[in-house]
Amino acid sequence: MTFLTLLDYASVLVFALTGALVASRAQLDIVGFAFVSCLTAVGGGTVRDLLLNRDEVFWVADPNSILLAAGAAVVVFFTAHLVESRLRWVIWLDSFALAIAVSAGTGAAMALEKPAVIVVLMGMATGSLGGLMRDVVVGEVPLVLKQGELYITCAMSGAISAVAAVSIGVPTGLALILCAGVCWVLRAGSIAFGWHLPVYKSRPPRS
Repeated sequence: MTFLTLLDYASVLVFALTGALVASRAQLDIVGFAFVSCLTAVGGGTVRDLLLNRDEVFWVADPNSILLAAGAAVVVFFTAHLVESRLRWVIWLDSFALAIAVSAGTGAAMALEKPAVIVVLMGMATGSLGGLMRDVVVGEVPLVLKQGELYITCAMSGAISAVAAVSIGVPTGLALILCAGVCWVLRAGSIAFGWHLPVYKSRPPRS
């Protein structure tokens, strides 16, 4: 198993758990749990692989990813009632999933020797689109769009840090670990300490 494959599996598992927890908040049946979990787990990676024109979408080449996501959904279906604050768990698990997925997407684009801007965009897409699909499907405000929180910024910063590290000779594996670390630290800081970028505030038009 390659490091990139391991990242994909880890991303699938953690994103699947967030999808199942969101499904529990929406009080879906077990099939709904599996659908939302799988959509969340593979959504970002699917878009990445289609845009990169890879030989096969990762979960088509290796259906174990779907089985892993569905298995996570079943486990959460029978245990979600034990979690005191499911929203809090969703937010923190999503932060880990974001960091892992951004690293996976960045690494996949690097392996195909894509230009730096494409590498960064693929990292951002892989990290954010699965969670975006999850929240839209269940009718919640997507975490990626919530005002006053860092999300896409975290993904972009992580991917840029990996590109910069590789450009100065850091091994790709270490660069991807750095990517995940930067992404998660920024996201965790936003959750725990309220770090955010300035938001636009409208002003009355000049007469």
